[in-house]
Amino acid sequence: MKELSTRTVSGLVFALVVIVCVFVAPWSMAALLSVVVGIGVFEMCRLHGMVQARQVLVVEAIALVAFLVGAFVALNWLSARWLLLELLFMGLPFLYALFSNSIRHETVFSCCYASLTFLSLPCALMLFMYRPDLFGDMAGPWLVISVFCLLWVNDIFAYLTGKLLGKHKLFERISPGKTIEGSLGGLVFTVVAVTIFSHYADWLPMNAAIGMGAIAVVFGTLGDLCESMLKRQAGVKDSGKLIPGHGGILDRFDSVLFSVPFIFVYLLLL
Repeated sequence: MKELSTRTVSGLVFALVVIVCVFVAPWSMAALLSVVVGIGVFEMCRLHGMVQARQVLVVEAIALVAFLVGAFVALNWLSARWLLLELLFMGLPFLYALFSNSIRHETVFSCCYASLTFLSLPCALMLFMYRPDLFGDMAGPWLVISVFCLLWVNDIFAYLTGKLLGKHKLFERISPGKTIEGSLGGLVFTVVAVTIFSHYADWLPMNAAIGMGAIAVVFGTLGDLCESMLKRQAGVKDSGKLIPGHGGILDRFDSVLFSVPFIFVYLLLL
């Protein structure tokens, strides 16, 4: 009971921080996401067994600069041509591995690319959701917060449905606690919630809302499983201890960060 109370309180505080940063201004969300990237990369290095300070700093620099370039373009602090720099970051892990003789090259590749694709890219894309030139009337803080809310609804109702009705394991090899019933419950409640929300939100078309809900559930769950895979390989329960009852930054943001690129592309195509 005490653990549930701790988890609930810390979850509410976390949600409040996110909501405030989303609605104050794009720059405040950028500041929050830079912290997410910084701490998330540290946790990613830990999961990959990269513990030497110099090695961690190199990965931190690659991931943070990649995020900041995207963030500054999203905030219109840099012109779009600066996005070409992001192509250079694809080769940096190779150069780092080439000149590093203290760590296996596959560890460098997996840690660097995981940090770029799981942290830097999704966080930068989230800031582009503020731009009306890309998303029209949907753009703005409500679009950003809706992504978080979709994942929160899914997490809550997948957990509750799984506890009440869960019998069949979803992916026992990676996450023994997840069930098919829980995932279906999360999907149903998320689609219902987003449909009701779209009915009252004139800026969000119904087809966009339902698609966002389905994508968030499917890829949010896959993101959670991917992080569970890394934790199982590392032999740890949580990626960190920053958020009481929840674990680390990756534990709290895994589903959001993994699903954001898919939601982003879906909305652009729509």
